[in-house]
Amino acid sequence: AAGSQIGMIVNSFTNVTVAMIIAFSFSWKLSLVILCFFPFLALSGATQTRMLTGFASRDKQALEMVGQITNEALSNIRTVAGIGKERRFIEALETELEKPFKTAIQKANIYGFCFAFAQCIMFIANSASYRYGGYLISNEGLHFSYVFRVISAVVLSATALGRAFSYTPSYAKAKISAARFFQLLDRQPPISVYNTAGEKWDNFQGKIDFVDCKFTYPSRPDSQVLNGLSVSISPGQTLAFVGSSGCGKSTSIQLLERFYDPDQGKVMIDGHDSKKVNVQFLRSNIGIVSQEPVLFACSIMDNIKYGDNTKEIPMERVIAAAKQAQLHDFVMSLPEKYETNVGSQGSQLSRGEKQRIAIARAIVRDPKILLLDEATSALDTESEKTVQVALDKAREGRTCIVIAHRLSTIQNADIIAVMAQGVVIEKGTHEELMAQKGAYYKLVTTGSPIS
Repeated sequence: AAGSQIGMIVNSFTNVTVAMIIAFSFSWKLSLVILCFFPFLALSGATQTRMLTGFASRDKQALEMVGQITNEALSNIRTVAGIGKERRFIEALETELEKPFKTAIQKANIYGFCFAFAQCIMFIANSASYRYGGYLISNEGLHFSYVFRVISAVVLSATALGRAFSYTPSYAKAKISAARFFQLLDRQPPISVYNTAGEKWDNFQGKIDFVDCKFTYPSRPDSQVLNGLSVSISPGQTLAFVGSSGCGKSTSIQLLERFYDPDQGKVMIDGHDSKKVNVQFLRSNIGIVSQEPVLFACSIMDNIKYGDNTKEIPMERVIAAAKQAQLHDFVMSLPEKYETNVGSQGSQLSRGEKQRIAIARAIVRDPKILLLDEATSALDTESEKTVQVALDKAREGRTCIVIAHRLSTIQNADIIAVMAQGVVIEKGTHEELMAQKGAYYKLVTTGSPIS
C-alpha cells in the first residue's frame, strides 16, 4: 500500500510541475501571484508530516507493548487463570490501549487544523487570483480566457498537491517502519557467524584456558558477572563448574562459544585467542547439551542431522550417534523408527527422550569440546540415570565442561571449579576438595549455598 501511495505522490508533484509550466506560458504575472500562496501550503504539509511522524513512533511503541501483554496472557493462560490474574491483565491492556487512543485524538486535531489551514489558503488564493486577473484584463489587455486557463491549471496543481498531502499519515507510518527496517539491515554485530575472517587450524585439540576473564552483559552494565575467571582444561579432561545461581557458570560457556567476548582477559583455545578465531570454525568443534533441549518439528533422523550442517551425514553416523546416546533401542521400538516426527518442540516425546536426541545431535558432529549445561537437572530419577550413562559415553575422548547443581553427576570430573561472584575460589578433584573442607565440602555435606 505504501508503495502505491509513493507512486501517487510522485504523480501529484508531476502534475503540479506541468500545471505551473502551462500557467506561466499564458501569464507569468498572474502565475507568480498565485505561486506566492504555495509556501503556506508546503508549510502546512511539512508541519503535518513532522508531527504525525512523531505520533507514529509513539503509536508503534504502544502497540508493541499491547502485543506483548496479549501474547503473555494467551501463552500462559493456564497460569493466569490459576492465580486469578485475569483482571490484572485486562487492566494492563486497557492502560496500554489508552495511549494510542489519546494519540489518535491528538493526530485528528493536528490533521484537522492543517487541512483547514490549507483549504483557507486555497480559497484566499482563488479570490486573489480572480481579483488580480480582473486587474490584468482591464489595465494590461490580458485576454479573459488566459485568466481562466491559468486559474484552471493552478486549481489542477492545487488539487494534486492536496492529494499528495492526504497521504501524509501513511507516509509517516512508512517512514518509521522503514527506518527501523534499515537500521536492522545496517546493523553490524561485533561477532558475526558470516564473517569468513579469523584463525583456523587443522589439529584442533580442545585445550581451553580462561585467563583473568572479566565480563558484564551489555543489558546490565552495572552487574559484573565474571570478575577475573582463571581456569585451564587440558584436551580430554572434564571440568565441572559448581556454584550458586548467577555466579557466572553459564556465562563462561557463552564466552567459549563466542556469543560474547570478555571485556578484559582472554579465552585461549589451543593457544589461540578466541577473539581472533573464526566463529563458524570454533562452533563446528563444539557440541552443547542444555537443560531444555530444543527440537524441531521434523523426524528424529533430521533432528540428529541438524548437529552437523557442514556435510551430508550418512545414516550409519546417525545410528552410531544414537547408540552412543542410548537412544537407538527406543527409536527402533517406534513404528516409523528414525522417520518418526517429534512434533512441535518435541511434544510427542518425554523430556528424557528429547534430551537423548539432543545428546545424539551433539555427538554426530564429533566435537572436540562438549558443553553440558544442567543437562540432567530437569529429569526424573529414572530418566537421569539413562541420560547420565549417555553423557558419560559422550564425554569419552573429548574436552568437556559440565555445569550441574546435582553434585552426584560431577564427582568423577578431572577438575571441579567452585565459583562465587565470578571467580574460582576452589578447584581440584572431588577427593582433594573434600579434604580441604572448604566451600565445596560445605556444599556436599550440608547443601549450604556457596558464598
